[in-house]
Amino acid sequence: MWRYREWLPFEGDPVASLDTGFSPLIDAPRLADKLGVARVWVKNDAVSHPSLSFKDRVVSTAINAAIAFGLDTVGCASTGNLANAVAAHAARAGLASWIFIPEDLEIGKVIGTAVYGPNLVRIKGHYDDVNRLCAQLADRFGWGIVNVNLRGYYGEGSKTMAFEILEQLGWRTPSAVVAPMAGGSLVTKLGKGFKEFIDAGLVTGNSPRVYGTQASGCAPIVRMWERGDSTLVPEIPNTIARSIAIGNPADGPFAAKVMRESGGRGQHVSDEALVAGIRLLAETTGVFTETAGGVTVAGAVALAEAGHFHSDDEIVLCITGNGLKTTEAVSDVLPAAPVIAPKVRDVAALVAERTNQ
Repeated sequence: MWRYREWLPFEGDPVASLDTGFSPLIDAPRLADKLGVARVWVKNDAVSHPSLSFKDRVVSTAINAAIAFGLDTVGCASTGNLANAVAAHAARAGLASWIFIPEDLEIGKVIGTAVYGPNLVRIKGHYDDVNRLCAQLADRFGWGIVNVNLRGYYGEGSKTMAFEILEQLGWRTPSAVVAPMAGGSLVTKLGKGFKEFIDAGLVTGNSPRVYGTQASGCAPIVRMWERGDSTLVPEIPNTIARSIAIGNPADGPFAAKVMRESGGRGQHVSDEALVAGIRLLAETTGVFTETAGGVTVAGAVALAEAGHFHSDDEIVLCITGNGLKTTEAVSDVLPAAPVIAPKVRDVAALVAERTNQ
């Protein structure tokens, strides 16, 4: 991602996390058929380095800012992916880290943070309770909380996803982009990234329509978009998509503005639909995403069914995290694998049974 360092808020060269970014953009023809559009690409940050989510991008910019400011301790409030990323990047840079998470996060995300040796603390309450606490801790201890007092640097890292999409498409724009929304920063910065490269004359094509998706159990940005105003009404999260379950998203009004001005819209989906989205993506592209990615895919399906896509559209789906972090979401709906003896006849019987189904 540092190939774009002139577009990021730094002077000179970065010193940490130099190998983060430039995740694959995967052509997905079977998914395009499902959505009834000309092309679909999957921007696969499920394999982002080193912690398997797009949060590696924002932490890369934040960790370099922390080092430039001479800070020796970083931290975050997180619903999971950011916790993984801050712990991993801090460990690589030799910085101490304090990570604060809601107490009910998925075990994969808890382990995926603890393994890096941070000071990991579980907080009773929702993400918004954790975030308020971290705002106080940043002042009290002088820590660099990446999504609080380093947020201006942190947020700019998300632009690199937009930059990469444009470069990987041959310096042209897609018709539309679909991304999940938690705090709303990714959608906001996608819009900013596209605009910066278009205004600079680096790409051909019109600005993409930007669609933001949320789980129905925590969709304050989508509901604000639906109301057509700029007043965000906080919600108490009630969804399995914990990584995007932020009831009072800081960038919500900005995300809604990007969606409106680009000709996109917001879409929320049920937990059942997002699980189906996880399975659809895996079965058509070989990409296993977590619940936030399931929201993206399910949102795209709902948008297509409602007639918001066109047959000549070329759409990018932003997949922001790895499914191995949230296996609980699909473990109960996947068919059990049969157990048989190591005999050809037993396999033959199984083949016959499956063939006749």
